Amino acid sequence: MSTTPRVAMVAGETSGDLLAGLLLDGLQAQWPGLVGQGIGGPQMARRGFEPWWASERLAVHGYSWEVLRRLREILGIRKQLRARLLADKPDVFIGVDAPDFNLGLEADLRAAGIKTVHFVCPSIWAWRAKRVEKIRRAADHVLCIFPFEPELLARHGIAATYVGHPLANVIPLVPDRAAARAQLGLAPGDEALAILPGSRSAEIQYIAPPFFKAAALIKQARPAIKMIVPAVPALHDRIVQVARECGVEQALTVVPGQSHTVLAACDCTLIASGTATLEAALFKRPMVIGYHMHPISWRLMRRKQLQPWVGLPNILCGDFVVPELIQDAATPQALCGAVLQWLRAGTERPEALEALERRFTALHHELQRDTSRLAADAIQKILAV
Repeated sequence: MSTTPRVAMVAGETSGDLLAGLLLDGLQAQWPGLVGQGIGGPQMARRGFEPWWASERLAVHGYSWEVLRRLREILGIRKQLRARLLADKPDVFIGVDAPDFNLGLEADLRAAGIKTVHFVCPSIWAWRAKRVEKIRRAADHVLCIFPFEPELLARHGIAATYVGHPLANVIPLVPDRAAARAQLGLAPGDEALAILPGSRSAEIQYIAPPFFKAAALIKQARPAIKMIVPAVPALHDRIVQVARECGVEQALTVVPGQSHTVLAACDCTLIASGTATLEAALFKRPMVIGYHMHPISWRLMRRKQLQPWVGLPNILCGDFVVPELIQDAATPQALCGAVLQWLRAGTERPEALEALERRFTALHHELQRDTSRLAADAIQKILAV
């Protein structure tokens, strides 16, 4: 395509916004002046993206009443967006993650002759394998962030390209821990725990309380420890409120954003399952993965789970390289105990930390590709057909 294409995009939640922003870098290098439109967040807006709705409007958690409570609003947004795109067709629609929202929309747009790309293969290898049929109907092409995914999709007749994981290029292979610690005001000898209870309001509701109660126990065991919570700005006040309710408001330092700085600086992280766990792995940090959701949501999810692991670092390594404490196992006592084991390893078992760092470094190399360029090249070929 010689002229700059018209691109529509939808990214849901914080992680999707980050991935979409990096994709826009590649598209704009290919087509200077390209401006996307649709649903996005601040990372996309920084690249000139025109958001018709904010990506946070799509952020939901779980499967039961939590989603149903927001369903009318979300379906209304999708209906309006579909009508707008069908009335004024873009050259390509790119759905970034958010498969529950994007795949149905992509199928309708593709049926109307619009090229469709799905960025981030839904985790059919981990759960909900039947979703592969929906992907086949929805996407002309899938941009995969994990190396084993294109072959899996090819078995089902779905065209795909491995583009690497964008975060593997954003996060340095050897992070500057000293600079990150100085930026946070940590002294050279300070022991620091990063606490990341999630980036969605429902995650703060279900995950922050056991995390913060575990933090209180950790503080009792190691009074000098510094505990830092990088908060999504929109959830800052809610996080502070939960910390107050758990009696740890004074023990925690809540900072706006800066999750990468906090992960680079910490000695260990207590972290909610999700993309952030991969970020922690790329920063080569020992971690304890925890997660908790509404009981009905948990029963539905567990029924569809295909692998023994939940956390991305464990899934990608094919082993329990870091502990996972999920649902009923995510008690404050258990979370505290797992964190203290990592903290003690620094003096008692340094070889365990060294082995983990080697494992995560190998993973970093495997995921490191020129993602922006590879994704833009794949989209250019789709448009040329």
